[in-house]
Amino acid sequence: MSAETHAGLMHRALEAARRGWGATQPNPMVGALIVENGRVVADGYHARAGEPHAEIMALRNLGRAPAPDATMYVTLEPCSTTGRTPPCTEAIIRSGIKRVVVGTTDPNPQHQGRGVEQLRAAGIEVIEGILAEECSDLNLIFNHWITTQRLLFAGKIATTLDGRVATSSGQSQWITGVAARRDAMRWRRLFPAVGVGAGTVLADDPQLTSRIGKNEWCPARLIFDRTLRTVTNPLPQVYSDASRSRTIIVTSSTPDATRRALLEKQGVALWKLPTECNAAWFAELRAKCVAAGLVGLLIEGGPTLLSAFLQAGELDYLFAYRSPKFFADAAAVPVFTGPPRPRLADAFTLRDVRHATMGDDQLLRGYVVQPPK
Repeated sequence: MSAETHAGLMHRALEAARRGWGATQPNPMVGALIVENGRVVADGYHARAGEPHAEIMALRNLGRAPAPDATMYVTLEPCSTTGRTPPCTEAIIRSGIKRVVVGTTDPNPQHQGRGVEQLRAAGIEVIEGILAEECSDLNLIFNHWITTQRLLFAGKIATTLDGRVATSSGQSQWITGVAARRDAMRWRRLFPAVGVGAGTVLADDPQLTSRIGKNEWCPARLIFDRTLRTVTNPLPQVYSDASRSRTIIVTSSTPDATRRALLEKQGVALWKLPTECNAAWFAELRAKCVAAGLVGLLIEGGPTLLSAFLQAGELDYLFAYRSPKFFADAAAVPVFTGPPRPRLADAFTLRDVRHATMGDDQLLRGYVVQPPK
């Protein structure tokens, strides 16, 4: 087959993988196809942790033995070890498939390349690296966790052309259009947790749920409120809605008896961290998130919270939505603040940058690179 044909079929496998969008944590999303005589005869995807992997689902959905010329396309190198499910390499070998086309290799240093080696040792032809960047990009959170053992702290911003998130009077809804906001909901569905500062809760009273069509899903909601000033009467909806038990207040304060009783009644959790927002504070936050099974946190604001993560070197990834509006007003609210950086060499940058256009707005996203010290 031509490279173009391989790429087209791998795109189909990626489409299958995305059916598990946000539901496979802490596992990666994976899609697989079985192709016979150039025609897709079965597909499969990994739906959630503990359930069969994409390759197994594709073989099951085929419902018979693959034809002698069958090829399997899979977005991620088949697993080669026993975890909550048996190795996919064994199932592929038993199936009689003689060719496997792989998007990207397993990023786990302990497993990387072993699946391919096992398939080749069994006489199966393996073609690697088809749409490798796209297949790797599919699993931002998993890849970061499995290679660093650190959860991914990502930021989301929506700015004007001149880098502002609100007018001088504080108005911010809406800087971007409907299509960009819909895309932001999609990314919110990917992350197991979303975080905002106290100012955002008091100003916007956000739901912090992912609303895509008629489907609504609530991630863990972290409210960064050092002094508990968001515990008001009436309560913001993140402390009073049907998903309030998914809310965690990250604070440095000890609530009085009345506030504690109120939060306990609502099922809202408290994580008390040190007063100083220093390395120890971030280390404890990371530890609490991991203990709660949260391997990715999407920080949506406000500017003070995002700047604290950025300046501390704790912001790993950034989703930057940009609208064609601009204020040309020095008093408008900037997205990031910090100490002076008089040289271009002192700038923060992004790597592995990806671009998308939605309506009149743009999304630029990538890994945050700190300036040299």
